[in-house]
Amino acid sequence: MSRQDADAGPHRSDSWGAGQGRRAMLLAGATVAAGLAMPDEAAAQARPAAGGGMPVTHYRTASIDGVEVFYREAGPADAPVVLLLHGFPTSSHMFRNLIPALADRWRVIAPDYPGYGQSGMPDRGRFVYTFDRFGEIVGGLLDRLGVRRCVMYVMDYGAPVGWRLALARPDRVAGLIVQNGNAYDEGLREFWDPIKAYWADGSVERRNALRGLVTLETTKFQYTDGVRDLSRISPDNWVHDQALLDRPGNADIQLDLLYDYRTNLPLYPKVQAWFRERRPPTLIMWGGNDKIFPAEGAHPYRRDLPDAEVHLLDTGHFALEDKLDVMVPLIRNFLAHKAAPR
Repeated sequence: MSRQDADAGPHRSDSWGAGQGRRAMLLAGATVAAGLAMPDEAAAQARPAAGGGMPVTHYRTASIDGVEVFYREAGPADAPVVLLLHGFPTSSHMFRNLIPALADRWRVIAPDYPGYGQSGMPDRGRFVYTFDRFGEIVGGLLDRLGVRRCVMYVMDYGAPVGWRLALARPDRVAGLIVQNGNAYDEGLREFWDPIKAYWADGSVERRNALRGLVTLETTKFQYTDGVRDLSRISPDNWVHDQALLDRPGNADIQLDLLYDYRTNLPLYPKVQAWFRERRPPTLIMWGGNDKIFPAEGAHPYRRDLPDAEVHLLDTGHFALEDKLDVMVPLIRNFLAHKAAPR
């Protein structure tokens, strides 16, 4: 895969053969709204069943270790579980369109981490904002909901949260959907240089230099950079996210987490060993134009997961906002035929 591949068209898969690639193109051209007919049984599995109505999403809260954790849930209670783990600076809001596209056949759960979305935002003096703590909170929620096995969709910050869940309970993970979520040193490039400088000394000066990352300009950038057609991106995204970032005290929570992100790098060898040992079925869908987690972070997964299905999409960081019509058929096909959450 290369940036040229990413720019060549709507998306490219390097895991299917030529004949299968033609079918992938058919899937990529399908839209959930249009409900276009597809030629074979596998393609039929890749879209919601007709006539079933729109699945209902429920908005719930659970107290986990004294923190009010908000989560979205949809789908049959006894269905295989898909866990959706969001990125920065958003929340489960990023999955609002994906959830009903999956919930006819799968139980979909999408939590907000503490300090994000509609979850509680405990004071930094009594709650330590780290990825370890987020993993514990989400794991506690899964235990509360009786989830013993699931497919994890990890994006951005969702990756280090998900990796901790996987290392703590390897048998819980039935498969992976990775979307611009890093597990390799190669994936942290120029964008991360000022953050790495903060990791190096933890100084107030370096910390304050990163405050631009929680401004409206940067939030909007994350949604629009690398997108060919900006009319596909709802401005509600950055308005929603920025309102939550602008809450008193939230900027310092985000800076705490940026500093804690350094703890993910020593974890990568353990995560990669887990990939090799467990070989979870894996679907990688990556916004190839992303400057935060660039395409260089997608390639190395194939070293440890040679059977992974990989698609570089011609879009940016928040790929679901631009390429939902491409991604839903790929996800549904993967869940139906390659991952076994039960």
